[in-house]
Amino acid sequence: MTRNPTKRMFGPALLGVGGLALLVVGAYFPALSGGFVWDDRAFLDAAPVREWNGLWRIWFSPSEIQGEGHYWPLTYTTFWLEHRLWGSFWAPGYHAVNLLLHFANAVLVWRLLRALGALPMWWAWTVAALFAAHPVHVEAVAWVIGRKDLLAALFYFCTALAWLRTLPGVGAHWRWRVFALLLFAASLLCKSSGITLPLALLVLCWWRQGRLTVADGWRVAPFFLVAIGFGVGDMRYYEEIIDVDYSLLERVLIAAQSLWFYLGKLLWPFELMPVYPHWRVDVAAAAPWAYALGALALAGALWLLRGRVGRGALAGAAFFALTLAPVLGLVPFGYMQFAFVANRYQYLADVGALAVFVGAAATVVRAFGKEARWAAVGVATALLLSLCVLTWQHAGIYRNEIVFFEKAVATNPTARDAHFNLGNALFRAGRREEGLAAALASLALRPGSMKAQYGTGVMLHQLGRPQEALAHLQRALAINPNNRVVQFAAGQVQVALGNNDEAEAHFRRTLTIDPQHWGAHASLAQLLAATNRPAAAAQLMRQALTTWPGRPEALLLLASLEFNRQRYAEALDLYRAVLEKLPNSAAAWSGSAATLFHLGRPAEALRHVDQALALDPSLADARNNRAAIAAAAAKETQPKRPLD
Repeated sequence: MTRNPTKRMFGPALLGVGGLALLVVGAYFPALSGGFVWDDRAFLDAAPVREWNGLWRIWFSPSEIQGEGHYWPLTYTTFWLEHRLWGSFWAPGYHAVNLLLHFANAVLVWRLLRALGALPMWWAWTVAALFAAHPVHVEAVAWVIGRKDLLAALFYFCTALAWLRTLPGVGAHWRWRVFALLLFAASLLCKSSGITLPLALLVLCWWRQGRLTVADGWRVAPFFLVAIGFGVGDMRYYEEIIDVDYSLLERVLIAAQSLWFYLGKLLWPFELMPVYPHWRVDVAAAAPWAYALGALALAGALWLLRGRVGRGALAGAAFFALTLAPVLGLVPFGYMQFAFVANRYQYLADVGALAVFVGAAATVVRAFGKEARWAAVGVATALLLSLCVLTWQHAGIYRNEIVFFEKAVATNPTARDAHFNLGNALFRAGRREEGLAAALASLALRPGSMKAQYGTGVMLHQLGRPQEALAHLQRALAINPNNRVVQFAAGQVQVALGNNDEAEAHFRRTLTIDPQHWGAHASLAQLLAATNRPAAAAQLMRQALTTWPGRPEALLLLASLEFNRQRYAEALDLYRAVLEKLPNSAAAWSGSAATLFHLGRPAEALRHVDQALALDPSLADARNNRAAIAAAAAKETQPKRPLD
């Protein structure tokens, strides 16, 4: 009786998938207790992610996600779904999803290599296992915003699998072509890291056939059209400030050294850093040219030896280089002002290099016969365990922002923004003086940074040092006078210093830059009221309500302004409007109590003031007013004495 081949394959496949799952969970377990760090603020602060109606805005009003300059709505859709699922920004849930995506990508790598016939089953599994456990991928997996790279890779691998179904001899339906294009578009809607897929498909055609044909070009052409369309659209949408100035020759040298850097970290994954230091770019030095000439020599050698070692080595190397090409520095991009390289950029490209190394190992083992197989298993096991230990250690730095940025500045003291971000994290944690010291260290590295000048000014203001704060904010405004956030902060500091005219000028300038800046509307209204212009303050808030109809904060402020103008009936209507929207607003209950008291309705006022104190026992106005309100209410309820 013959055995069913499907059942014969099911057991090893299940064992392989289980092994990949154990590797991912074992290596990345510390990430499950991690928090949100650094650029995670892009989705944490995005109103569309937090709100039920945000899904439409993520897709059709992406500028509302102010922390993200690219149009990558599919990634933010997953954040929106998770916020609905967890009910909040529950960090372990977000990290768990990242681990699941990384596990799925490892399985897809295994499946893709088997579909290509590039390696035998367990050698292909070894590539997937190395991909799953390698510490250089920690940045993409343990950092929540790394979801972009994980999702883009997921759809990328699925695209390649679908595309293989369209090749001659497979007999696939035309629907697979459409499906592959849709998957590719989905990848680019997560992140554009896979935009070089059409070139990778041509490399794949060459590897399979030894040449490229016109038919191959027509088969890949739709993918080029999709890539070009998304690339042009993203460039038009994203207004990136690229504060770098390198010549074309310098960028070529940067690209060559970056390529070797990524290969080096794949082979020797030690001293991994959140932010790598810039290296010196000197076209007159020999070392940069050695990197460039070395890359050309390696490519030439693989081409000349393709007849002896096969086309796979050159194809894998080409995939590695082409996939990294957009972030090598040949075309300037914004992150180059902080570092030339980042580990997350090589997440997708590493598959090509790992396949080459494992393929070479398989060839060596076959040459030595059966005796070498168990030695290869032992070496592979030891290597995977070592990588898991390194990944476990590196994943731990994503525990919180303080740990993350302390690691960043310890490994790269020149990482100026890391010092500033560490300062913010320490300041928020209550370690204010340490936070200020870190912010000042950032300023010492880059005094021309508007962001650092502004942040230091805000810290000094909160520490009760407004004069020093103003000096930093004025330096920030000298760098960019049209920044609404800095203008508003300067206005707040001027209020603290008692410089009302200067404060008013800053608030009005803020509203000129951004007419919908709520803080400037509220602060200016309060300033007008404090400088004996209550009518102007009330008028400003009524104008604000045309922009934000029914906004509780605007209604509450206008109610207090009308109360101070002794327009009690109007104030009471406004307080009631607030309570309809926010029935647990202690301030609104307290304000309505004072208003009712002045309208001669102390019994109602007493109920309102007691409700305010029940919601917030520390509310000073309610505590101070209650005695007078209670006395008036008691007097009102006393029976009148009959006339003699």
